[in-house]
Amino acid sequence: MTTIVHLVRHGEVHNPDRILYGRLPGYRLSARGENMAHATAADLADHHVTHLVASPLQRAQETARPFAEKLGLEIQTDERVIEAGNDLEGLHIKGVRSALWNPKRWHMLRHPAEPSWGEPYSEIRDRMWEAVESARAAARGSEAVIVSHQLPIVMIQRDVRGQKLAHNPAARQCNLASVTSLIFEGKELVDMIYSEPAADI
Repeated sequence: MTTIVHLVRHGEVHNPDRILYGRLPGYRLSARGENMAHATAADLADHHVTHLVASPLQRAQETARPFAEKLGLEIQTDERVIEAGNDLEGLHIKGVRSALWNPKRWHMLRHPAEPSWGEPYSEIRDRMWEAVESARAAARGSEAVIVSHQLPIVMIQRDVRGQKLAHNPAARQCNLASVTSLIFEGKELVDMIYSEPAADI
């Protein structure tokens, strides 16, 4: 029995101050992000999706809405697929204005393989797999959609590939509104496919 769990990253966020927003409330999709969400939902509209899950954060809930409308499903909120916890949220971390130039924050960078600035990679991976398994069971024999965030999805990708969880963020393959599809035969994961239905937006 084949079951597919699609991990969808949310669309572009309205972030004019270009901060690391993490789990901060109030970060909504931009107009482009809304278009991305509609494009990705349209791409999956003819699939047999019977279960829809989203992170509790606003940008994920807004990305999930077009899926709910097109698929006729209610959005199930799951805390396990929330963005990674990060002690640097609310700060600028890139360019000349980066808060990381300040020596008082250097202790947060002492163990990048954990990482020491936030939620451990292994904990993100474990909670994501729990959510994937719940979605697989709920959609048994059909398909599920989980709307989440880049790092949680990347943790699943790297674990499936047998790669170390610690990585260079520049090497991630998880663009906005992308889809990472996990294909199961029974309970066994047999394939993983990556796609970008909103790449042209």
